[in-house]
Amino acid sequence: MVGVSAPSPPPVSYHATAQRPGWHTLPAAVRSAISARLGAAVVGARSAGAGFTRGFAALLDTADGASAFVKAAPHAEQPHLVDWYAREAAILARLPAGLPVPRLRWTLWQAGWYALCLEPVDGHTPRLPWAPAELAATLAGYADVAAALADPPAELVAVGLPRLADLARDDILWWDEVAAGREPLPPLPAPLRGRLADLVDLESRLPGYAAGAVGLSHGDLRVDNVLIDATGTAWFCDWTWLCHGPAWFDLAGLLITGYASGLDADTQFATHPAVAGAPDDALDVTLAALAGYHLTAAASAPATAAASLPAHQRWTGEQALGWLARRQGWT
Repeated sequence: MVGVSAPSPPPVSYHATAQRPGWHTLPAAVRSAISARLGAAVVGARSAGAGFTRGFAALLDTADGASAFVKAAPHAEQPHLVDWYAREAAILARLPAGLPVPRLRWTLWQAGWYALCLEPVDGHTPRLPWAPAELAATLAGYADVAAALADPPAELVAVGLPRLADLARDDILWWDEVAAGREPLPPLPAPLRGRLADLVDLESRLPGYAAGAVGLSHGDLRVDNVLIDATGTAWFCDWTWLCHGPAWFDLAGLLITGYASGLDADTQFATHPAVAGAPDDALDVTLAALAGYHLTAAASAPATAAASLPAHQRWTGEQALGWLARRQGWT
């Protein structure tokens, strides 16, 4: 079947990539403030295993039998993470109703820490290789999300969302930097070492394609930002990177793991509602851009990231490049 590859397991388990502080390591004043907002003492805390930051993120159980999901970070040590959490809170408060998205309950500042509280989702991170039913539920759920964000509400746009076209030029496109000698050439399989010009040409089309998008893109749609609940419904998390961009960009990024799972990712992409009206080469352009981004970033992960991030980026870049090479007939 066209598009089917041999499964290639990731080097990390995406339900256990994070390195996070425990509840009892938070300052007492922060724990007291969170407990007060929750309305009862915290009697249990289960850290979120997925993700690649070192921020606090846990499902908290309280003495009155309730639960909530709380993220928190100290501004002095992790100012970028505080900014990300605050941005996510602003976005969550303005997303259209009815979407499979954990809803914001409240935010607080206490003792130099910022925290946000979300409605808990009783679910699990999909394991790789993807179970076809879980991927189908995720693709169906994302179709609803993409449709709702195709004409976003004014109050959401007013948050001041970046544009994927600008993000691509500023941070995503790296093959041109490699070709110009400003970045080292990542390790490439022998059949692809002479394809640098082709990769530059493909990735260079992304800003132009993204510039015409009127809707919004999640911007970071990965397997570890998905939860599957007990009913089989997919929920979409971590909304910090919402931007003006085409929904097919998210879809291509998500389906890199579908390709690596040996599934027919070509057909899953081509037949998804989010791809309606996309350029014929949208998938190849996105794969080229993401391959360059991840392979380059794997060599320069920030110290504030989880130790598993470089391995994730290297594997993701390799899978994106392998998928692209097969589609282009480079292998």
